[in-house]
Amino acid sequence: MPFMHPPLLYFLLHFFAGNQASEPSAETKMVEPTKEAEATNVILQSKDGGHTWQDISHGLPEIEERMGFFAGESEIYLSTNGALYRSKSNLKTHVWEKENVPDLKSTSITFNQSGVMAYSFDGHIYRKKPSSDTWLPIYTDLITHSVATIFETSDGTVFMGTGKSLSKSTDKAQSWKPVQKGWVDNIVESEGVLLATGQQGIMRSTDNGDTWEWVISEGGVGIAVERIDGGFAAIAYNTRTQSRRIHTSFDGGKTWQAIDEGLQPSKNISSVKQMGNYLFVGHPDGIFRSSDMGNTWQRVHAGFGNPLYASLKFALWTPAAPVEKVFKLYVSGNVLYAVAVSPGC
Repeated sequence: MPFMHPPLLYFLLHFFAGNQASEPSAETKMVEPTKEAEATNVILQSKDGGHTWQDISHGLPEIEERMGFFAGESEIYLSTNGALYRSKSNLKTHVWEKENVPDLKSTSITFNQSGVMAYSFDGHIYRKKPSSDTWLPIYTDLITHSVATIFETSDGTVFMGTGKSLSKSTDKAQSWKPVQKGWVDNIVESEGVLLATGQQGIMRSTDNGDTWEWVISEGGVGIAVERIDGGFAAIAYNTRTQSRRIHTSFDGGKTWQAIDEGLQPSKNISSVKQMGNYLFVGHPDGIFRSSDMGNTWQRVHAGFGNPLYASLKFALWTPAAPVEKVFKLYVSGNVLYAVAVSPGC
């Protein structure tokens, strides 16, 4: 997980973003975001489809270590400095509350059918008790202590990736069946189809994860997979173009179409999300929005591939505050979040 973006760089980025020598094309016309004078970290939100953006990091401690951001249907979590913080996503002004999760120093959050789970790579897993601040330990008899991902399907099947393989359990983690070799990261489900990112791209299962086939395999790893209206969106690395390509599928993940021709090719595209009638992409050149499923793109927030960085690099470059960043996107209800991360995260 990445370090946060420094406030000075955030201000200068917005100041210079509207003063470039050349104007963006019609397809990428800049929509000037709102700014806050006392922004402390780059954790941004938009409640109007990307037209305006607000910094929501006020009230958080100074970010000194790598952090993780997680968005559910109605709440968001931030893991940093060995602590976990939570806020409701529908608040006018965010109030960050510290969560008391035992034994977890570097926490990941997943939002599953059975509730909110917190876990760390060393195998400690907790589920939050409904309508409570209590976290209860679960899956205490795991034989592995390298948990990379946890996902529950609609019928209660549990998938666990360890960084080396993917296993499934149909008896509430009493027993596990290996179903795929190699690391598997994010998994999504829709109408009986499972899709997941993996070492060879994007893989698909139609038998509840017993067997998998690669449906996007362009020489590189899978970066992201998401549910969208009527289908799926995914990002995978293409070794021929040496860039991350964005794809959509509207036949249950059988066939895929690239939708990134209107964007500058990049190795560091971070995410693709749908909110309402829009698709959003986190790109080094900024945050882009499409109202026609990727046929055209409009930039709605400045990015980190700004010429300004060439002059600021030596002044601001430190191990704790690298200037190479890209916004990673998250959706919670009707709110879009953008968090500055290091490329590749």
